[in-house]
Amino acid sequence: MTFRGLHPRVGLAGWGLLAVAIGIVLGGTAPSALHDLAAAWATNRTMLPWVFERLFAFLAYGALAGSVVYGLLLSTKLLDVIAHRPVTFSLHQDLASIGLGLAGIHGMLLALDRSVPFGLAQIAVPGLAPYAPLGVALGQVGFYLMAIVVGSFYLRRRIGQRAWRALHYLTFLAFAGSTAHGLMAGTDSTAPWAWWLYVGSSVAVAFLLGYRIAMSVADRVAPRRRAVADRAMVDDARILERETGFEPATSSLEG
Repeated sequence: MTFRGLHPRVGLAGWGLLAVAIGIVLGGTAPSALHDLAAAWATNRTMLPWVFERLFAFLAYGALAGSVVYGLLLSTKLLDVIAHRPVTFSLHQDLASIGLGLAGIHGMLLALDRSVPFGLAQIAVPGLAPYAPLGVALGQVGFYLMAIVVGSFYLRRRIGQRAWRALHYLTFLAFAGSTAHGLMAGTDSTAPWAWWLYVGSSVAVAFLLGYRIAMSVADRVAPRRRAVADRAMVDDARILERETGFEPATSSLEG
C-alpha cells in the first residue's frame, strides 16, 4: 500500500505542536533578543540596516531556492508518496511568496543603508545602482520575474493551466538572476558558507531540472517506441501469413 500522507487531523496536530514550540522559544528568547537589538541600535545605528539587509537577502534566497527545489520535486511526483499533493502545492506557493516578501524587505533596507546610499529609483530600476550595477540589476530582474510567478498562482484559474505553466518557467530565470546577484553583488559571496549555499542550491536545481527533462523525454519517447514495436509485429505477422498461408491472430495487435 502506498503512503499518501498523514491524516489531516494528524497534520493539524503537528502544526499546532510546532506553533506551541515556536511560541515557547520566542517567549523565552525574544525579551533578551530585543534588549540586545536595542543596545546595538543605540551604539551603532548605521550598521544595523546593513546587517539586516544581508540577513533578509539570504533568507529570501533560501526561500526562493527551496521553492524551486520543492516545485521540481513536485513536478517529478516524488513528493506524492509522503504527502497529499494539495498540501505540497500550497507549501510550494507559500515558499515563493515568502521569498518574494523577504526580497522586497531586503530591497527596501537599501534605502536605510548609509554605507552605500540607494535612492528609490536606484532600488527599483535595473542598471541605476551606485554599487555593482550589473549584479544588482540581475537581482532586480529576478525579483520582478518572481513577482510575475507569484502573481500567476493567484490568477491561475483566470489565465488557464497552459499560460500558468508557461509563466512558471520564469522561476528558473529568477533563480539564476538571484544566484548571480548574490555572487556578484553580495558582500559575503567570498565566504565559504555563502559560496557553498549558492553552489549547493544551483547543483540541486540543475540536477532536478535535468531529471525532470529526462522524465519528460522518456514519457514522450516510450509511446512512440511501443507504436513502432506494434507495427513491426503486425508487419511480421502479415509476412508470415503470405509465406505460409497461416493466418495469425493480429486483431489485438492492430487494435
